[in-house]
Amino acid sequence: MPLLDVRGKGPGALVEMAPDRAAALVAQGRRSYGGLALRIGDRATWRWLVRTGNPYRDDIAAVAERLSTPGAFLLNLSYEWTCTSGVGPDPCGAGNRMLRTLDWPLRGLGGNVVVAHQDGGSGTYYNVTWPGFVGAYTAMAPSRFSAAINQPPMKAFTRSCWFDWAISRTGMWRTSGLPPAHLLRQAFDECATYDDARRLLSEAPICAPAFFTLSGADEDAGCIIERTEDGAEIHETPASIANHWIKFDLPGRARGADSEGRRDLMESLRDRAPDDFSWLTPPILNPTTRLAVIANAKRGSLMAQGWEADGPATRVFNLGEHLYAGR
Repeated sequence: MPLLDVRGKGPGALVEMAPDRAAALVAQGRRSYGGLALRIGDRATWRWLVRTGNPYRDDIAAVAERLSTPGAFLLNLSYEWTCTSGVGPDPCGAGNRMLRTLDWPLRGLGGNVVVAHQDGGSGTYYNVTWPGFVGAYTAMAPSRFSAAINQPPMKAFTRSCWFDWAISRTGMWRTSGLPPAHLLRQAFDECATYDDARRLLSEAPICAPAFFTLSGADEDAGCIIERTEDGAEIHETPASIANHWIKFDLPGRARGADSEGRRDLMESLRDRAPDDFSWLTPPILNPTTRLAVIANAKRGSLMAQGWEADGPATRVFNLGEHLYAGR
């Protein structure tokens, strides 16, 4: 898992730095969704980004230009995965710690993950991401905060999962709020403190519901934020989240397998797990797991590992080892 420095260059530069990884991910997206869907989706997505004045639309356009193939716009707004996250005082040292997994059936995500060193103006941060992706799903800003996104249940309108997906997506296009992954990147770009990020993630309008896990530098600075498009419920550290609502009583279709079991396991291990991935066991670990992360902003530490259905897809990435080797 490479560490790529894109400070002053933007996420589009990741495509040039890791072209094979970017091409592999777009090819997998084409196999999953079809070339026609990508072309139509790109046009609709671009129009929506322009209409809402999305601050990252030019970054996505730069990615699309470098890829020279359909998919950059639609795939950047894909939001079809599940996760398990926990936040609490670090039993291995100072500060607050975030544990996190990301699950997605799309093959290749585990093997093609990178860590991008970015700078949005309020300080640098390390974004665990993929070449061509412009937002942030999981990142750590030394001395500021770590954060990640989980996805709530899909809203239920009909008896058909596909109809419900189409209705939800249509509703998203009618809003002007940022996609959750863009709001999280904005937090890393613009928020100088944990309190600033907490305020932004809990108050800014978003175009789709989301769960934000936020872990600050102080031991007691951490929370889970359950978000609707215009509302928020906050759970103070220590706390855990998977893919079901805790405070909001909202009907919906389950995301992934055994969300309750995954959260229960995270609750039981979060405050005692060592700084390695020995805690990564079923049901948190499952055939769709593509990424596992441990982050502590106080210590500036970040560990990550890519996974595929048949097991680990990368060696464990340790930020401290990379920085030491680069001296």
